[in-house]
Amino acid sequence: MAERATTAREPVRAILLIDHGSRRADANASLEEVAALLRGRVPAGVIVEHAHMELAEPTIAQAFARCVSAGATHVIAHPYMLAAGRHATEDIPRLVADAARAHPGVSHNTTAPLGLHPLLADIILARCLP
Repeated sequence: MAERATTAREPVRAILLIDHGSRRADANASLEEVAALLRGRVPAGVIVEHAHMELAEPTIAQAFARCVSAGATHVIAHPYMLAAGRHATEDIPRLVADAARAHPGVSHNTTAPLGLHPLLADIILARCLP
C-alpha cells in the first residue's frame, strides 16, 4: 500500500486592529477606515476586522467572534497605538486572550504596537512638510 503524503492545512488568518476607543464617533470611524485600507492590501483569504479596547463597539470579544465566524483559525491582534504602553502590552493581550477562550481551537497572538518604524518618519514629514 502506497503512503499518501499529508499536508498540514494552512491556518485562516485574521488581522484584528485594536485601538483604545473613544466617545467620539468620528474617532472610532477612523479605525474602520484603516481596516478598509488593509482589506484592499492583504492577500486573498486574510480576514480584517477592527475593535475598540473600551468606550465603543465592536469590543475585542465581538470582533474576535466576527473573525471566527468569517472562518479564522488564527487571529493576529494588532494594537493600533504608537507606544508600547500598558494598554498595548498588558490590557489588549489580556482582553484578546479572554476573547479567545470562547473559541477553542482558534489560536491567536498579539503583535507589538506601531512603535518605532522608519515609515512613521515619512508620514510625519508628509504631514508637516507637504
